[in-house]
Amino acid sequence: MGGDISRKSQKRGAAAERRFSVGFLSIMRDSITHRLGHSAVFSAGCGPLVPQVLLPPGDKAQTTEVDLNSVFLPEFPHRTFPEGERHKILGFIAKGSYGPIVRVKDNFKDQVFAVKVLPKSEIIKNKVVDQIREEVIIQRQLEHPFIHSLLDSWQTQRHLFIMCSHCSHGDLHTYWSLKSQFEEKEVRLFATELGSALGFIHDLGIMHRDVKMENVLVSDRGHLRLSDFGLSRRLKRGGRAFTICGTMQYMAPEVLSGGPYSHAADWWSLGILMFALVTGKFPVPAELDHIAMLSKVRNCHYVIPESYSSTLILLLTELLCKSPAHRLRNLESFQMQPFFRGFSFDPLILQKTPTDIILQLRGHPDWTVKARRGLSLEDFNNFDCEEVSLEMNVL
Repeated sequence: MGGDISRKSQKRGAAAERRFSVGFLSIMRDSITHRLGHSAVFSAGCGPLVPQVLLPPGDKAQTTEVDLNSVFLPEFPHRTFPEGERHKILGFIAKGSYGPIVRVKDNFKDQVFAVKVLPKSEIIKNKVVDQIREEVIIQRQLEHPFIHSLLDSWQTQRHLFIMCSHCSHGDLHTYWSLKSQFEEKEVRLFATELGSALGFIHDLGIMHRDVKMENVLVSDRGHLRLSDFGLSRRLKRGGRAFTICGTMQYMAPEVLSGGPYSHAADWWSLGILMFALVTGKFPVPAELDHIAMLSKVRNCHYVIPESYSSTLILLLTELLCKSPAHRLRNLESFQMQPFFRGFSFDPLILQKTPTDIILQLRGHPDWTVKARRGLSLEDFNNFDCEEVSLEMNVL
């Protein structure tokens, strides 16, 4: 098989490059899905892109002298596919921490999926075997209308594959960058859907740890899907975490300080997200390290302009309480807020009506550029599309 892959790789030329370019450009209307890391936080008017994601280190030392065919079991089983070219890579969606997310067509099902491709060598080298396995374990538990679902995971000789449904309508950050500020009634709907998703995962003992606009995908009817559980962690009742990880501008003070922290940190992140959606900017500009960011967060008063309704101000004040013990930190308390009075949290009712503002923004002339967010084909130079395609279709 290795010889076949090598010979195929040598044939890549102008035609392959053209196919690559077409594939990449064709997905500029697609979602920037499943980011494990190298995304960035944007603050209105704050200038160039600043990487702000902190990844957790491996919890256990892991040697490179391992059997790569067994270390990822049972979360990544070996797959035997029917004879023929089942999977075809159509283009790139995003660049993750350890490998790209690609748009893949399953020729047998005639459907398109988003697939995260992870080189085993990179996962071993970065000592994140447990983290990658945990991501799959967690996502297999999550079936909810406002959560992006895992469909399959498997391994081949050199790679791990995580397949999810394909959201072709972008993420919440793309729409925010076009709109800048949403009306309160629009933010109420977004908050209802995301709050429902958080309540669901917290009931299962799961912390997301990277709630942000980039990790919120948008369905064809404009409803939200919480995605990317690459930094998530299962936490027993009463348990606490200490790893500093997440996206800087969304991180709660107790996370920035190195813990202890628990599920309440996700509600802080939701508060930051809502603040940015409704005001058009983040309450605290991003810093390059967590120490400087912690200092800013501790000294920020998080004042919400009086031009907003008293019920919204109350909700944001409760979410952005610096003390996790006094913070609004569960779905029951969230639903009882006056901001949601008369508003249903029933997923079936919420999904009956399309989200008009999202559907309107989808036709914006700058949508493609905003969704692209500076990515180009050069960002994927180290990815051998033909080699991975061959490996995915091997018997």
